[in-house]
Amino acid sequence: MANPTGEWESDAVRLDFDRRLMLQFRGSVVTSDAGLLAYRELDDAIGLTVMASDVLADARTGKNGRHALAGLFRQSVFGRLAGYEDVNDAERLRHDPAMRWIVGGKAAQGCAASPSQMGRFETQWLAAPENLSAIADLSGQWIDLVHGRRPPRSIVLDMDSSVSPTHGEQEMSIWNGHYACTCYHPLVVFNQFGDLERCALRAGNVHSADGWDDVLKPVVARYEGKLSRIYFRADAAFAMPEVYDFLEAERIKYAIRLPANQVLQSRIGYLLTRPVGRPPHHVRRFHANFSYQAGTWTKPRRVIAKVEWHPGELYPRVGFIVTNMSRPAERIVAFYNKRGTCEQWIKEGKGAIKWTRLSCRTFAANAVRLQLHALAYNLGNFLRTLATPEPIKDWSLTSLKDKLIKIGAKVVSHGRYVVFQMAEVAIARQMFQEILRLIAELRLQPPPAPA
Repeated sequence: MANPTGEWESDAVRLDFDRRLMLQFRGSVVTSDAGLLAYRELDDAIGLTVMASDVLADARTGKNGRHALAGLFRQSVFGRLAGYEDVNDAERLRHDPAMRWIVGGKAAQGCAASPSQMGRFETQWLAAPENLSAIADLSGQWIDLVHGRRPPRSIVLDMDSSVSPTHGEQEMSIWNGHYACTCYHPLVVFNQFGDLERCALRAGNVHSADGWDDVLKPVVARYEGKLSRIYFRADAAFAMPEVYDFLEAERIKYAIRLPANQVLQSRIGYLLTRPVGRPPHHVRRFHANFSYQAGTWTKPRRVIAKVEWHPGELYPRVGFIVTNMSRPAERIVAFYNKRGTCEQWIKEGKGAIKWTRLSCRTFAANAVRLQLHALAYNLGNFLRTLATPEPIKDWSLTSLKDKLIKIGAKVVSHGRYVVFQMAEVAIARQMFQEILRLIAELRLQPPPAPA
């Protein structure tokens, strides 16, 4: 490639294979993440960052801070939402026009925070014990703000553990034989809307239910006196007497998978005999309902058994559920089976938000990273559940990131305005306008003036 005569002073680059093509490198006036501005509008409508600023303590002293705490917080959360999970990504993002306007303040006309500034913010300021405790509560407080706009009649809580593989010398990163890797073992609680109510980072070798009370009890306490009913679902790792006792004391209806044993098998022996005759080409499903008391239980509880005979299989598939609900057995099984959506949301968090990226050296810094990933996930899910038009209502967080967030735009500055000239590819102008209209409806209306 060579510049033609007379264009040495131009910043354009010509391609030899077709001289009509010119390349101009103007990164400061072009963004690939213009769709983040819709999420920034949602943030402002609900007051998410304002709440974060109120609960987080700014450890900086003096008056020469370049960026406000709210701006640093937005850069951390919105960067993760757009798929930039490393602090080093701030080297590019600090010049991105969309990110600069999202951060606000001095960044709008200058630069957002540098990698060193973001590193101090996440690994030092937020890792302080008081801030780490505050940011762990923040997801629930955000959900309370959302419920103020969309009050639920009841809440269904799904608790599960996950795995975050590690690839270095991270503190408390330990080999886990079940997952066959060196990892952390986070614990998460979702509600039926896909919001992440609370999460906690744990060492890699702990039991799946270890520390369940530190995660579940604060969530239940937040809803105390606000709802008519709370439901709880979990797999067999949480089938423990202390969990049952807590849920029953709080009057929470639950359905928890129960590990099979010989006593349970004997109670449904009549369903484990292969039916006589040629097996059909469909699944034959049977249910049983009985009272059972394990040796460690203080009282008998209701157990539901499900037995399925599948075509081509010699033995049946058997499952047990312990519950305090009075619904018919088939409905309790159907209610429990919906717990699979929790696993889908965990996959979305891993795929779209990259929340398994816990690469800091200290455990506290990685705990902060997990909480920031959780907040980014919730921000993405809030827009999906509150402000997506019908044609895109079923899009995953990954689809929203690839098609809504990753909208290219050219930035044109005028005397009074800054214009983002958005590309219309996957999201047309009418669709984006509808998203903004739905967000506008979430703003709290001022009280009427006295007559």
